[in-house]
Amino acid sequence: TSRASMIMGSVDAAIAAATTAGLAVCVAVCDAGGNALATARMDGAPILSLQIATDKAWTVAVFNGLPTAGWWQLIEGEPALVHGITHTPRLVVFGGGEPVRAGGALAGAVGVSGGSAEQDAMIAATGAAALAKQP
Repeated sequence: TSRASMIMGSVDAAIAAATTAGLAVCVAVCDAGGNALATARMDGAPILSLQIATDKAWTVAVFNGLPTAGWWQLIEGEPALVHGITHTPRLVVFGGGEPVRAGGALAGAVGVSGGSAEQDAMIAATGAAALAKQP
């Protein structure tokens, strides 16, 4: 199995989960350095969601695998962080970015945008799990 087909399998799994949920989303997969490897936009998904999905995957990768849903709990009680770090370009602090781990190490991330933060996180987790299962 080629690396490209493994990555596209992750995108396909996320799209299948979105279809099951009745959603049209955008999906992005990046490597551990935050470099985009694949993106997809389902018919009807907001165009802006493609950049948001890419930024969610990037956020996870460049912050050592922290899912984007975990950010708000870390910063909500710190006004300086809420008003400072949230202005960092590309940083996303709501659900939809999930890490991909291989052998316990961060291998990349999947970002999804187009649904609610909770829906995006569930779909991204499905894509990440599909990629993590690859040999």
